[in-house]
Amino acid sequence: MKIGVLSLQGAFREHLDTLDAIGVEGVRVREPADLAGVSGLILPGGESTTMRQLIERWGLHGPIIDLADRGAPIFGTCAGMIVLAAEIAGGEPPILPLLDVTVERNAFGRQLESFEAEIDVPVLGRTPVHAVFIRAPIIDRTGPGVDILARLDDGRVVAVRQRNIIATAFHPELAGETRFHRLMATMAAEHDDPGEGSGRRPHPTRRSLSARRDEAAR
Repeated sequence: MKIGVLSLQGAFREHLDTLDAIGVEGVRVREPADLAGVSGLILPGGESTTMRQLIERWGLHGPIIDLADRGAPIFGTCAGMIVLAAEIAGGEPPILPLLDVTVERNAFGRQLESFEAEIDVPVLGRTPVHAVFIRAPIIDRTGPGVDILARLDDGRVVAVRQRNIIATAFHPELAGETRFHRLMATMAAEHDDPGEGSGRRPHPTRRSLSARRDEAAR
């Protein structure tokens, strides 16, 4: 199993190191051909406007949407969460609108307002996640199909999942935290082999995104 890491800009090396630490092969993704054979994709932190430009320049928009539509897990951290959001506060057009949330960029202020916190993420177990927030976004709105994975003490949402899409406002990879990457690896393995036997139920992440959007429109 191989998991791709978008390696155009930002903190992609730390994600590759984290995948290596948990025994998963990480692949640098810079052009569509690099997505061949990957079972999932990580969108790292960085600068979302630059990432928008590079995704378009290298023709990655459609191939990433197709990868998600096939049910492969996509995980975005910090700027990666902005890239995945269906709506960006302020009217900026979305980049890869795969996640039914509204995000606010730089919600905590500039670099000097960066901070670290212990975050409860029940889906990952009882031990809190050590989270690093650097010019972090925040989620202002979640759609009905979005599961909230974590909040700050003041109630603001900082981690979500919608079927095969995961996003965090913070950087687990900068804190030596591996559990989000382990969750993604588990999802990628399920995507590769959703089970055997003719009687199994359809795998929930295998339903196409277009089918889900059609249902939501009814």
